[in-house]
Amino acid sequence: MALTLTLVTGRTLAQAAAMHKGKTTDHYAAVTRQAEINGEDLAELGLAEGDEATVRTKEGEVRVTLKVSDLPRGMLFLPMGPCANVLIGVDTEGTGMPPFKGLSVEVTP
Repeated sequence: MALTLTLVTGRTLAQAAAMHKGKTTDHYAAVTRQAEINGEDLAELGLAEGDEATVRTKEGEVRVTLKVSDLPRGMLFLPMGPCANVLIGVDTEGTGMPPFKGLSVEVTP
């Protein structure tokens, strides 16, 4: 089962706190690979909170840990960091900024 969702990235308190302790720490890696998802989307994938899933774009793919949140159905939130960077890529389409929000992603168990 695969779902196509819309990826939104951003800063979180946990990500910011971990960043100040060091971007090479295991803690930073863990908090920046925790993706938030709507509970109904999670159930549609046949997964439970804390399970891992693969998130894929045309730029690359990563494994993330899923956390239920009050996001609307069809959205996936991922803190800015190494995992998000793999998915976003480097193409700025002439704007100077890569597309941090609104990317179509495929999510599979």
